[in-house]
Amino acid sequence: MCSLNYCSLRALLLLMLYRSMQIPEAEGESEILHPTIQKIIKGYNKYLRPFFDNGPVSVGMSLDVASIDTISEINMDYTATIFLRQRWTDERLCFDGNKSLSLDGRLVEMLWVPDTFIVDSKKSFLHDVTVDNRLIRIYPNGTVLYALRITTTVACSMDLTKYPMDKQTCTLQLESWGYNINDVMFYWTRGNDSVRGLDTLRLAQYTVEDHFTSVSEAEYETGRYPKLVFHFELKRNILYFILETYVPSILLVVLSWVSFWISQSSVPARICIGVTTVLTMTTLMMGARTSLPNANCFIKAIDVYLGICFSFIFGALLEYAVAHFCTLHRLSSKELPKDEDEETEEERNGVLAAVANSCSAPENKNKIDSNKNSKTSNRKRERSKRNGCSSPMSVMKRLFCIFDCFHVKNPYHIDNYARFSFPLSFIIINVFYWVYYLYL
Repeated sequence: MCSLNYCSLRALLLLMLYRSMQIPEAEGESEILHPTIQKIIKGYNKYLRPFFDNGPVSVGMSLDVASIDTISEINMDYTATIFLRQRWTDERLCFDGNKSLSLDGRLVEMLWVPDTFIVDSKKSFLHDVTVDNRLIRIYPNGTVLYALRITTTVACSMDLTKYPMDKQTCTLQLESWGYNINDVMFYWTRGNDSVRGLDTLRLAQYTVEDHFTSVSEAEYETGRYPKLVFHFELKRNILYFILETYVPSILLVVLSWVSFWISQSSVPARICIGVTTVLTMTTLMMGARTSLPNANCFIKAIDVYLGICFSFIFGALLEYAVAHFCTLHRLSSKELPKDEDEETEEERNGVLAAVANSCSAPENKNKIDSNKNSKTSNRKRERSKRNGCSSPMSVMKRLFCIFDCFHVKNPYHIDNYARFSFPLSFIIINVFYWVYYLYL
């Protein structure tokens, strides 16, 4: 019983000691804060925006781009670190004096701040090393400066049709989450000069060509909200792709032409060059697609060029197949006896004779009835006969001439033609390719 009373008394004493040491939150804040800040905060309601009954509050914004870390074509986004500064006037924070007050970033929890957010952000975070990277400064006229250091990953729609000679325009959009245009108005503090840091920015594959700002409104089902947009244009540096993809593909095409100067009897050498260049080109085409989206609807400029190079390499392989086939066919035709050649010539003449006989048959028939007709009708028939007989004969002769054109008399001339036609056509296609994708 005594032990129970002793324990109860001890617990009561500990509770009284704890309460005597505890300071009320409001009283503790008033003792810690500067008297000027105590005067400002007294009676301040952070849940009500400035000019609550007197129209919208104007919030000016500016930002510095510290870095653009990555630009991903696969995810179609970019990651950037920015210093976002917001400035507005709160008449409740006016105080006497001619100097501004720089406060600890943790005191921002006691003030009203705009509910600004990044529209297309996939993920963002506020830096907190060594403390939360926030700045708040109050001026005597009630102007508040609120700055943040943010790293954000923002979506950017890209048109990869001219990749890698493409230009991409990305945006950074800032909106108010809960306050519509009747409550808050956004504006850029210095127009296009409100965004800094891009002039000294160095990127791996891109160059920042142009940037500008704009002011607009976002319309949703819940109302119209203020919106600020920062546009910047990125131009890809093509030098890396020229050294990595274009030059190797051109060299492979030139290597495939070496087979035109190798004798047709060297079958293993020419087949080895053709197959090796085809396989190497296939590997190069697969490697060029690793840094791009796997499933997309873009036919990119680099795909067109690699397809052209692959066609020329594959065409060089087919050229040897045709030349080799014509050579074997010529050797076999030389072994045939002259009787068979004469039979072939007789068959051709027989075809022409059959066509001529088909035209002479109606001619004999018309001679029997010629006495019954006038001289004028005979002349017309003779003209029609000549035209009817000459037209099939001329058509057949033309067909035989066409077939003779496809007949290669000397297969070794195929390589001679290829040595001239392949490089010339490749140069012409390259001129059209680079003019189209660079200047059109």
